[in-house]
Amino acid sequence: MKYLIALIAVMSLARTADALDLSATFESIDGGEIAVSDWAGQPVLVVNTASQCAFTKQYRGLQDLYDAYRDQGLVVLAVPSDDFKQELRSNAEVKEFCELQYGIDMPMTGITSVKGKTAHPLFASLREEENYVPRWNFSKVLIGPEGTVVATYSSKTEPMSNKIVGQIEALLD
Repeated sequence: MKYLIALIAVMSLARTADALDLSATFESIDGGEIAVSDWAGQPVLVVNTASQCAFTKQYRGLQDLYDAYRDQGLVVLAVPSDDFKQELRSNAEVKEFCELQYGIDMPMTGITSVKGKTAHPLFASLREEENYVPRWNFSKVLIGPEGTVVATYSSKTEPMSNKIVGQIEALLD
């Protein structure tokens, strides 16, 4: 009986390993499209961002993380969103702000909805497969090389935190 209880406990803690729908493309802030599927086999940290948020300073940490691990295969994807009413009005304004203030050269989408009925298909997939919806700007999702969610992080978790860096390094080993 105690083995059955232990098995049930382990099963309740196990995450589903359903792969996300990574087939949809994003509008690139530079024009054209970004296909997340182009990064199959690589870890991708997806972050919904905003230019007028108290957490906007995290752009620096996101760029530092990207600089530190991009040669090993990490992709950091910034997804500007106005779902929390803290984004600039146009892609051009967001791009200029990020380049001038933070020297951003990581992949960046155009302004994109990340929650609700108009959520981008990747975020809709996160909601359906993982019951994950960003609660605020700079929420982070680490997608592993197999296309499954490794971890989610709140806005308060700094990009260069030991928690995020440790999980990324484990995926890159």
